[in-house]
Order: sequence, then C-alpha cells, then structure tokens
Amino acid sequence: MAALRDRVLLLGGETERAVQRAMYALTERDSQAAQDVLDGDDQIDQMELGIDRQCIETIALRQPAARDLRFVIAVAKVTPILERIADHACNIARAAKRLNDEPELPRFPDLTHMADRASDLLRAALDAFTEGDGAAARRLIDDDEEIDRIYQRIVDSLLDLMAAEPGTIRRAARLLFVAKHLERIADYVTDICELTVYMTEAEFLRHSN
Repeated sequence: MAALRDRVLLLGGETERAVQRAMYALTERDSQAAQDVLDGDDQIDQMELGIDRQCIETIALRQPAARDLRFVIAVAKVTPILERIADHACNIARAAKRLNDEPELPRFPDLTHMADRASDLLRAALDAFTEGDGAAARRLIDDDEEIDRIYQRIVDSLLDLMAAEPGTIRRAARLLFVAKHLERIADYVTDICELTVYMTEAEFLRHSN
C-alpha cells in the first residue's frame, strides 16, 4: 500500500508540473517549455502503466480486503485520471507553441488565475487522496464552482475580443480551448475527490444526488 501511495504521489507531481509548465509556456511565450511538456508525456504514460500493473498484482497476489481493497481500486481509477490531466497539459502546450509564433494577444489575468487555482486544487486533491482525508476531499468538491465562474468570465472576455477585433478570432479561439482544458482539469480534480470519499468512507458520491 505504501509503495502504491508513493507512486501515485510521484505521478501526481509530474502531472502537476506538466500543467504548470504548459501554462508558463503560454504566458511567457516559451516554446521550449512547451516542447518539454510534450517530450515528458511518454514518461507519465509509462508511470501510469506501471501503477496499473502494480494494482493488478496487488489484488491477485495479496488479495487485500475492506479498506485496502478500496484503496487499490481507487488508485487504479485515479492514475488514468492523472494521465488524462497530463494530456490536457500537452494540449495547452501545443496551443502555446502555435500562439507563440503569432502576434501576442492582450493578457487575460483570469486565465492565469484559473490555471493557478486548478493546480492548487489538484495538489490539495492528491494530498487528500494519499492521506485518506475524506473530509478535505468533500470540501474541495465545492471549490469547482469557483473554476466554473472564472471560466465563464474568460469565455465572455474572449468573445468580446473576437467581436471587437475580428483579426484575433483564430488566436482567441485557441485561448478558449486552453480555458476549456483547464476547466476539464478541475472536473478531473472533482473525480479524484469523489474517489477519495469512496476509498475512506465506502460511499459513492457521483450518483448519490
């Protein structure tokens, strides 16, 4: 169990760094940073596969029961989520590379704020998961609404820009996709929190309402 927990922490750390590096590449117009994110994606994929194999071996050879079994099942579900978050980071990095070759758009502070909040939530969700803190996970689920509000402000601002300056439409559309990737990352954070509650309390939140 401890080895699995450590590997999830390592994967989570690499995923979080990928998101932060991708946003750095976008805001600082650093195409090499964007390429670094893309180059590191294979490592994240291999980490996810390794954890998946360890989960299967743990269930087959050790036959864990009760809470330990829920932990292994939760790990098996969390690691693909982290891999998908890393895929979103790669998509942001690709958008950054394209935008960096074009004239710079006005800065959108809400976009940076959204990325920072998504990273903070991801880190907190992983802490709650690895520490088995269901109460903290429940509190984080409610924070997703803040991300949704920021996302809507970004969409409105970018649509206003496109209407006022048609020449920015292609570039602004790329930023819309970046914002959508960040919004999806926050949704995945909610999924991690729901798995934490399942692991610690044996309660399924997704279909409880």
